[in-house]
Amino acid sequence: MKLATLKHGGRDGTLVVVSRDLARCQTVGGIARTLQAALDDWDTVVPELELVYDMLNHGHARHAIPFDPRHCHSPLPRAYQWADGSAYVNHVELVRKARNAEMPKEFWTDPLMYQGGSDSFVGPTDPIWAMDEAWGIDFEAEVAAVTGDLPMGAPPDRCAEAIRLLMLANDVSLRNLIPGELNKGFGFFQSKPASAFSPVAVTPDELGVAWREGRVHRPMLVGLNGKPFGRPDAGVDMTFDFGRLIAHLARTREVEAGSIVGSGTVSNKQGGLWGSSIGNGGVGYCCIAEVRMYETIESGKPATPFLKFGDRVRIEMQDEHGQSIFGAIDQVVEPYPAG
Repeated sequence: MKLATLKHGGRDGTLVVVSRDLARCQTVGGIARTLQAALDDWDTVVPELELVYDMLNHGHARHAIPFDPRHCHSPLPRAYQWADGSAYVNHVELVRKARNAEMPKEFWTDPLMYQGGSDSFVGPTDPIWAMDEAWGIDFEAEVAAVTGDLPMGAPPDRCAEAIRLLMLANDVSLRNLIPGELNKGFGFFQSKPASAFSPVAVTPDELGVAWREGRVHRPMLVGLNGKPFGRPDAGVDMTFDFGRLIAHLARTREVEAGSIVGSGTVSNKQGGLWGSSIGNGGVGYCCIAEVRMYETIESGKPATPFLKFGDRVRIEMQDEHGQSIFGAIDQVVEPYPAG
């Protein structure tokens, strides 16, 4: 099943069921007005939502309208929890290697995770707002899971079973603000502005065999200004699966329905250095920081600039037939309007 949130209908938008081919959708206010309402009563509403989904896919929905991602908010316009992990340890290792820092052994056994701002996300085609290019604006292409309720101390297998939906994320980072914040010892805050998520969130069964072992085994397709930038497989080199990530979150607290847990930047470990770019036969990258790390390791300093106003980022994932699964995050970097 595929679900989305249209921007009209208040701050939390209006829930719609979307056809598998992302061509049509239908509002379901009589079942659940918002996605959070559906998640709060998941077991009860799922059969009714699935019936609408089946009718959409077979052309029998009476009140279907064309689906347009430009009218979408993120599936959850705001959430009770946004916890972003760093499951691709290769990415972390590169960051530390670029500054000649050793990586602690426990990074391979205990997930990294930070708690991001969840009071306001942005839509999948909304601008990436910033007030200054000097902040070092970067994108991070990720997979994210939306959970049901979980008790404190829930084990990984139970956490995996509680995954209700999957979606893509653009976890925007302001790289030049990060060092100063981390030096304070309290972690990210100003350096992590509002994230965007894919137009559509899907139930894990929609992925078929691509969803296994708590991972999404499909390439993450990233474009920058119309050119391919990355296509690493999200199921490869993911050290911690989503069950492990969610269990990390649940270790000392209950997890509420509608919590979002991110995978961290998708990253594949590749042989050599410059062979990693798409232009040189590699699978590329899911953030600018990673290519800058390779450049620093190779030549002593980075060469690729961070995002500038007017740059366009596109993040998408396709099935084996080339059909978009979640729809695309398609954002342009723009200066935040004064006012």
